Amino acid sequence: MSSSLAVNIRNLRLSPAEQPVLRTFQRRNMGDIPGIDNLSAQQRRAMDIVSRVLPFKTNQYICEELIDWDNIPDDPMFQLTFPQEGMLSPSDFAKIAKLVDDKAAQAEIDAAVRQIRLGLNPHPSGQVDLNVPQLDGEKMEGIQHKYKETILFFPSKGQTCHAYCTYCFRWPQFVRLDDLKFAAKEAAAMVDYLRAHTEVTDVIFTGGDPMVMRTDVLRRYVEPLLAPEFEGLNIRIGTKSVAYWPHRFVNDKEADDTLKLFDEIVSAGRHLAIMAHYSHPCELETVIAEEAVRNILSTGAVIRCQAPIIRNVNDSSKVWADLIRAQVSLGCVPYYMFVERNTGPKRYFELPLSRALEIYSGAFRQVSGLGRTMRGPVMAATPGKVLVESALELAGEKVFALRVLQGRNPAWGNRLFFAAYDETATWFDDLRPAKIDPSGGGNGGGGNWFFD
Repeated sequence: MSSSLAVNIRNLRLSPAEQPVLRTFQRRNMGDIPGIDNLSAQQRRAMDIVSRVLPFKTNQYICEELIDWDNIPDDPMFQLTFPQEGMLSPSDFAKIAKLVDDKAAQAEIDAAVRQIRLGLNPHPSGQVDLNVPQLDGEKMEGIQHKYKETILFFPSKGQTCHAYCTYCFRWPQFVRLDDLKFAAKEAAAMVDYLRAHTEVTDVIFTGGDPMVMRTDVLRRYVEPLLAPEFEGLNIRIGTKSVAYWPHRFVNDKEADDTLKLFDEIVSAGRHLAIMAHYSHPCELETVIAEEAVRNILSTGAVIRCQAPIIRNVNDSSKVWADLIRAQVSLGCVPYYMFVERNTGPKRYFELPLSRALEIYSGAFRQVSGLGRTMRGPVMAATPGKVLVESALELAGEKVFALRVLQGRNPAWGNRLFFAAYDETATWFDDLRPAKIDPSGGGNGGGGNWFFD
């Protein structure tokens, strides 16, 4: 038995009146946001227009503890959680602005908004066409199965977040595109699928954010996986709550039950990995954030940290080196530096792959071996997780060396291949096979990729 129960007692001797309560802010109550008076009328208008298309939610913890309101609009947490005019194309922004200014009917505004959303590649990398599996001829709407060993499970009650990241590739989950939403109401279908697919070793609870659910709801999804028939199964929970609402693991009304559930998962012999999304070192600098990490680790769970590299938020080697060092010092495992996916407001956030590689390499050189567990920059592309390993010259041609860390086809795993160097490419689809492939036929003589 871990020490988590003692930790819980220490932290949670609070009356219900003393326990912190999450307060969220969206477009409808934008005027109540702490710090909103620091924004100009033009900035507020831009927020209103953009938030009609892209999801917007923040909370009092972010506004009061993480944002430096004297550094607006450049503050990274402000950029990470507040809509900016540049997140829409000029023509799309102007279209919605005109409809609003003309006091158009809501149905007309909604139609224009939906048209724009559908043009933002809402489900990239084959999420709908290639990742949704079937069981007995029926689509498993709340499950994705891209990699042999791993399934993603989308509990229906977890398809929102404590706050929305402006870059998030799962933005369709948070807007009224129900036909584009992944969600499963019950765990029974997941259990049936696991029984039929014994090759699966890892279940990732994702969303949205599973940690917005009450613990008793989360428990209903998790407990079936603790049965003896699933011995050896790894359970992962993808969450931004560690950064956006760390009170969940310290002193809000769900904290004690949450840590007890984690304790039970580990005691049942399951490896529990909290896949924590930390985008900037400031998210780990508050007292409550550090305490949340200590409490989670005390249950026997492991915290693995991942985030995309985002322009205007964390696009420097120093920021990443500071972030990695903070994670390691608290006992977390740096895991992935992702590349922003080709969806939503990607133009606002994207960086050339060449620049992302420079930033990763610069951070890598500044940290010890304990921090070099973070792999990057990594693209979660249609073929799989593709690492941009280096840029080099081969037989007179400048190329990117790429590696498949995890492939849709397991045979592609750890395969090294080469793309023609392109200093403007921001995503895998922008790349072309190198003319010369020293790996031996991997790129088909500069024509097709080996997985085409």
